[in-house]
Amino acid sequence: MSSAPSPVGAGVEGPGPSTAVSERRLRWPPLRHKRDREIFRLALPAFAALVAEPLFLLTDSAIIGHLGTEQLAGLGVAATVLSLSVSLCIFLAYGTTAAVSRRIGAGDPAGAIRQGIDGMWLALLIGLVAIGLGQLLADRIIGLFDTTAVVAGYAETYLRLSLFGVPAMLIVLAAVGVLRGLQDTRTPLAVSVSAGVVNVVLNLTFVYGLEMGIAGSALGTVLTQAAAATVLCVVVGRAARRHRSSVRPHWSGLVASSRAGVPLIIRTLTLQAVLVSAAGVAARIGTVSVAAYQIAFGIWILLAYALDAIAIAGQAIVGRYLGAADIDGTRAASRRMVEWGIAAGVLTGLGALLASPLYLPLFSSDQALRAELAMVVPLIALFQPVAGIVFVLDGVLIGAGDTRYLALAGVGAMLAFLPAAAAVLVWDLGLTGLWWAIGVFMLARLAFLGVRALGTRWIVTGAVR
Repeated sequence: MSSAPSPVGAGVEGPGPSTAVSERRLRWPPLRHKRDREIFRLALPAFAALVAEPLFLLTDSAIIGHLGTEQLAGLGVAATVLSLSVSLCIFLAYGTTAAVSRRIGAGDPAGAIRQGIDGMWLALLIGLVAIGLGQLLADRIIGLFDTTAVVAGYAETYLRLSLFGVPAMLIVLAAVGVLRGLQDTRTPLAVSVSAGVVNVVLNLTFVYGLEMGIAGSALGTVLTQAAAATVLCVVVGRAARRHRSSVRPHWSGLVASSRAGVPLIIRTLTLQAVLVSAAGVAARIGTVSVAAYQIAFGIWILLAYALDAIAIAGQAIVGRYLGAADIDGTRAASRRMVEWGIAAGVLTGLGALLASPLYLPLFSSDQALRAELAMVVPLIALFQPVAGIVFVLDGVLIGAGDTRYLALAGVGAMLAFLPAAAAVLVWDLGLTGLWWAIGVFMLARLAFLGVRALGTRWIVTGAVR
């Protein structure tokens, strides 16, 4: 698939001056660059899908919250365990996107789909193992959170039932990776939104209509995940039939997907270590600070979705260009996406800063908490352009299959953060000091990823890296 605009006019001489001028006038100003439409086409649906998921999770929390505080606490504990487990398997989406897009660029759609399907089979195997281990260790895992017996009981109930949805959840990750690699982010968006609506309906029905309590919420979510996985399997299966690609698992494909996933798991672990450490530091600062940190972190994550959407587009676009051995196109598209990342970072940062007087009062009436947030929000805004570049370069290198370097970069950035976080406690720098430490982490990531992107070692062409 070429990123160049379609030719206008059928004549040998091409379009005249008036036609060219009218075409330029019809273009929306932010999309004038020839690669903008391709980025926008992939990034916008990806952004909508990313935002939809946490909104529906909030809806689930609201449904359970009306049952009682202990049920909501149980949901929070179980959801933390599930979220961590799924985040470690994000390579099923990212690695599959890169592998599939490379083969698409190389003109091998049948091989692309076959490799993507192997990723889906791997997701199923991991999900089945997760069910077995999770059921065996559920009580011990919940015990690590040191909650009351009642909360632990609700958490264990939710976790044991939700584990049966993990295979479907992981298949969804892999299938979404396949579709993104095929340059399709609209189908995952449609499935995500539809699944979210179905999940709300089922949860209300089971929790209140059938009076199943927190178990009903888990059951509704499992059924929704199974339905979403089924729909995506049908979509991928149709693509396989269209390109005469096998849907059977291939041992070599499973091994390749597993090997590609290890560096991405390491990368994810370093990110999780930083986030957990930051939350721990905030807790040691004080109750107000940890509450303010949770709100600030939520704001930061919400803003990150806009940047991550461009990174997802980067995975698909860069993989396709490298598969087609188009080095110039790879460089040009990467530069343009970095420009998008900077612009998105500036806009989201300014938006968060200027709108803060409107949304900060919604979180709490505690004046001390508001004061802490008022000092942190400018720092969030300050580092948004940096985050914009980091997210995009992360997506570019994932699309290039440069995952070993990403793992090393993750370790390096984590090692830069930990002393900065320790200094916050030693010198009593408060929540603003903690956010400066997070800024150090982002700057370290920028340094590692920027140096790599400026070089050539990540540019490896062909269907397989």
